[in-house]
Amino acid sequence: MDAFIDFLIQWGYLGMFLSAVLAGSVVPFSSEAVLAALVLPSTGLNPVICLIAASVGNLLGSLTCYGMGRLGRMDWLEKYFHMKREKVERMQAYLNGRSAFMAFFAFLPIIGSVIAVALGFLRSNIWVVSASMLLGKVLRYVLVILAARGLVNLMI
Repeated sequence: MDAFIDFLIQWGYLGMFLSAVLAGSVVPFSSEAVLAALVLPSTGLNPVICLIAASVGNLLGSLTCYGMGRLGRMDWLEKYFHMKREKVERMQAYLNGRSAFMAFFAFLPIIGSVIAVALGFLRSNIWVVSASMLLGKVLRYVLVILAARGLVNLMI
């Protein structure tokens, strides 16, 4: 996995985007590690462009989960994504009427994919869900950038 992360880091902005797409989908991957490495002053990359690539990529990854839920094929979710029917149904019951608020938390590891799938099952408004998801993802990545750059400043 470290070799793959190093490969994505070498790709710069595109690597950031791809790692964020993977992390936003059901693939267990840490785009935060790639982002933290890319925003270091020694890379020469613009942190704002890294933030945009990470946020948009992660949103697109989450929207793949939303799309799978929207298809309404529980057998696919169980077979290909190893999601348990009970977990998705519990999340749907909880999300009913709270979709905009809960979409914000789609950045959370593991449960974020389940939230996105459940929102798709509920046929939640794609624009509201996308805006709320994007806000949560941007805030998370801003914190990662601040932490990564702050640690570098502490070491200098």
